[in-house]
Amino acid sequence: MASAIALKQLKVFVTVAQEGTITAAADKLFLSKPAVSMALSELEKQLDHKLFDRNNNRLIINEQGKRLLPLADELLARSQTIEQLFNQTGPATGQLRIGSSDTVGNQLTPFLLRDFRRHADHHQQSLFIANTSHICHMLSEFELDVGLVEGNVQQADLISLPWLADEMVVVAHPEHPLAKLNQVSLQDLEHSEWILREPGSGTREFFLNRLAPRLANWQQAFELNTTESIINCTAAGLGLTCLSKFAVQRAVADQRLVILPLPLDMQRQYWLLYHKEKYQSPLMELFISFSQQWQFTV
Repeated sequence: MASAIALKQLKVFVTVAQEGTITAAADKLFLSKPAVSMALSELEKQLDHKLFDRNNNRLIINEQGKRLLPLADELLARSQTIEQLFNQTGPATGQLRIGSSDTVGNQLTPFLLRDFRRHADHHQQSLFIANTSHICHMLSEFELDVGLVEGNVQQADLISLPWLADEMVVVAHPEHPLAKLNQVSLQDLEHSEWILREPGSGTREFFLNRLAPRLANWQQAFELNTTESIINCTAAGLGLTCLSKFAVQRAVADQRLVILPLPLDMQRQYWLLYHKEKYQSPLMELFISFSQQWQFTV
């Protein structure tokens, strides 16, 4: 090659791969569009390969680009570690980008990060909360380092490690007729209206895979994209819902909701995810190891 590949070019390449357009990448990098286009063109010229397929204004990463992406991500991570090596007093350096699905992100991850910070003396983490499918997409695009989700993920490019166990519960308004029963059967749930999460949510997946097939007749009353909105709608008497016991414990303690006693195994597994080609920095290895040994305490 005529000249060495610059880290700036790799950063532009990774950002374009994540954002999909020159305009969005330029905004994220605080660069002009011509500067982004030039850096990308120079990189493709040096490698003698196109890294993207052009489709109108969108740039879709091609097979050559997909081969480069994990290597570019690794080099950028290593360079960041070098830059921060002498700016941090603890043993772990660098930025850690964590993604969590809604229930995990709101109920567990804040406490995990609290304990990890105390353990590692490391405070440079970011947290992004979305549904399981969105977290998986961001891991695939190398926008996140680690994902913590409740959905059972079957995705070839992601490593999926069992993490914490949880229990799902069916809850209702305290004045709901089923709340008066000492034991609730599946037959009692027939013809009920349900408040569910949106497609792509691990909580919705659990209901559709484990509970819905056992019911001959059920209706979806509402589809909402946050656990808190589902709790509020259920507390308003708009239907039943199936949520994590972690998520509803405060509403149950406040007597806004009651757990219906069902003769079902409602256990589920949470998962820790990362890309199989993701460079595991010492910081990432430390976080994964800590997470696997961690026990939840408020």
